[in-house]
Amino acid sequence: MTAEDLATEVTSTPEEATRWLRAARIDEVECIVPDMNGIMRGKIIPREDFIRLMEDGLRLPEFLFFQAVTGDTADESIVVNPLDRDIRAIPDLTTMRLVPWYEEPTAQVICDCVFMDGSPVDFAPRQVLRRVLDLYAEKGLKPIVAPELEFYLTGRNDDPDMPLSVPTGLSGRKESGHQAYGIEHANDYDHVVNLIYDYCEMSRIEIATMAHEAGPAQLEMNFRHGDPIELADQTFLFKRTARLAARRHDMVATFMAMPHQDMPGSATHIHQSIVRRSDGTNILVDETGADAPELLHLIGGLQNYVPAAMSLFCPNVNSYRRIRLESDAPINVHWGRDNRTCGLRVPDSPPAARRVENRVIGADSNPYLAMAATLACGLLGLEEKRDPEPMVEVDAHTLGVSLPWHIHQALSELQECEPLRKVLGPRFVDAYVDVKNLEWQLYNKVISSWEREYLLLNV
Repeated sequence: MTAEDLATEVTSTPEEATRWLRAARIDEVECIVPDMNGIMRGKIIPREDFIRLMEDGLRLPEFLFFQAVTGDTADESIVVNPLDRDIRAIPDLTTMRLVPWYEEPTAQVICDCVFMDGSPVDFAPRQVLRRVLDLYAEKGLKPIVAPELEFYLTGRNDDPDMPLSVPTGLSGRKESGHQAYGIEHANDYDHVVNLIYDYCEMSRIEIATMAHEAGPAQLEMNFRHGDPIELADQTFLFKRTARLAARRHDMVATFMAMPHQDMPGSATHIHQSIVRRSDGTNILVDETGADAPELLHLIGGLQNYVPAAMSLFCPNVNSYRRIRLESDAPINVHWGRDNRTCGLRVPDSPPAARRVENRVIGADSNPYLAMAATLACGLLGLEEKRDPEPMVEVDAHTLGVSLPWHIHQALSELQECEPLRKVLGPRFVDAYVDVKNLEWQLYNKVISSWEREYLLLNV
């Protein structure tokens, strides 16, 4: 078996995984669980130990799903088990991949979590997405998604009180201005981008296209369309991949929604369509290729529920610096055809590819939860046969803000939205809100440089 075969082979059974691990001479396996923030948690296990436990899974403490981005734990959550019991992380063997940047052969595998009685951990982000997909399956439907992920390359930053810097490119200069789609400006970071592509190819992350975005050293990677679980897995793994590739060239890849003051923010745009499981045809068009009523119901659901789901799309305090009047990011949920000023866009496309693009989502979102939430909003629109507001043909930024302004408001709206609680799972919503409220409390304790600059001697 060649190195290329090992990199691209997909395993699905313990026997196939065992053969692959030994053929690849894997030394260790990283068993990964995405937490509420999309941070990788888990354990690193020697190969033969992994082979022995892959069917039963490995034990992890339940509290890992209640960890904030700071590492603090929401111990007082109404969902957390007071006994801090273990759960089992069961490797999804179809996600087994090489880790391309280690000298010693290493594999990574994403795990699903179950309680000790074998029932799924209902507040695990990957399970939340699967729950939404199961609701579609009950109706004979299957969503198809295609994420577009923006991020910045920056210079190394060892002092969090200092602004981030623009990295030096191959030209020997630091980029300035707004060079959206600039080919030569993208070429300035070819050494990093090429390494990202190499890493992605070795770990089965399928990148379709790359473009330079409007900010200095801001790039966008577009993923091929496909199954939401697979695309969420790839997006989840890609963030680490990009960070490690940038580090090799003494840079930082950041997925903060707003890393630079007065520069464009970074988004995750998710294109979503829905096909019939029976024959794969797109329900958003009729037999003539014209828009079907389901397209409008999907948009109506997104318009009605995206504001309540905002904390899942924009999960951090920093996220809301991107959602502002002077930004290119959407500030409302108006919809339009090929209108990028709208929060919801229907791109020009052939009937089979008719879809809706959710442009509200930030690059800092957990891909499992962002996909679960946008699909949940659409599902509710289909179930309720909800009609959207009229399409707009003007700059939607002139029509006012209709999205929450900050995380605290967004969390309240999610907590109070019973339809979303039902689709996503009430215990998940409660757990998520508790973790994010903890982060809000920790943030509020910090005195910012702006406060010291303008209040210290002036008030």
